[in-house]
Amino acid sequence: MDIQYEIRFHTDWHCGSGLSAGADVDALVIKNALNLPFVPGKTIKGLVREAVEEIRALKGIDDNELSSAFGTECMSSGEGLRGTMFFTDASLNEAESNAIVAGKLTRFMYRSIASTAIGEDGIATEHSLRKMQVTVPCVLTGRILNVPEAIADEITTSLKFIKRLGQNRNRGLGRCTFTVK
Repeated sequence: MDIQYEIRFHTDWHCGSGLSAGADVDALVIKNALNLPFVPGKTIKGLVREAVEEIRALKGIDDNELSSAFGTECMSSGEGLRGTMFFTDASLNEAESNAIVAGKLTRFMYRSIASTAIGEDGIATEHSLRKMQVTVPCVLTGRILNVPEAIADEITTSLKFIKRLGQNRNRGLGRCTFTVK
């Protein structure tokens, strides 16, 4: 069974690429070959797994049934068992992507925000200014392939359980709603 979902971002969001723009921006968002934002499937997989585990813990269910679906990883070697499910990247729909690229509008998908540390004296701490590139609110779609029938309802429920995504979630970035299509 496959599950298609939509992520509707209500606020700016940041899924980091690990890159910077030199002196301008300390953290850039991850972009595809067309310079458009996406959320890596690996990120979605981690959020879904965490949500399923939290829901199961609330219900008092403690088992290793999820290992075959999500897979396992040995932290020391990085090796492990590959899960049966595959999470695609969540991205803009094709029509929207084409319109943005054709209109040369990709630069309007992003903006920079700045933050700094404030000392006890109420003054900005020296050398603490940080700038982060964020993506403006938008709607992305993705799919989860090969979902075992036995846990399909749990996966669907867990998607709805996710309310924030990306960096600085506790600071207001990445508020979102997942909808199963």
